[in-house]
Amino acid sequence: MSEHDETNPGEGRREQWWLAVLPRMLVWSRLRVLDSGVAEVFDCDGRINIYESEDIARAQLLDADFRALEGMDADDAEAWGLDLEEIEPPRGEDDEELREHMIQPLKNPLTGRD
Repeated sequence: MSEHDETNPGEGRREQWWLAVLPRMLVWSRLRVLDSGVAEVFDCDGRINIYESEDIARAQLLDADFRALEGMDADDAEAWGLDLEEIEPPRGEDDEELREHMIQPLKNPLTGRD
């Protein structure tokens, strides 16, 4: 388990962060698994998609070209043009505030700026 895989961020829940890279944008999704086994995916639009199980939610994220942050190593990040040490999941006091940070600009490799 990594620092980005939180056991019990709320009562009876486990969270994992997933990311996808679009041209000059980093897009986040949060996978939350409840004690019941039901999985919730909070997406960049602020929607919460409900899945019967963690496996189904993971498959949907993979189909949408998302990758789990916890399983990403430096080589994976480099293949996507990212620096693993600079990647940090978004934070917010609540889901509404969090939604505003679910899409992040990437630095231009030529200038080092957003």
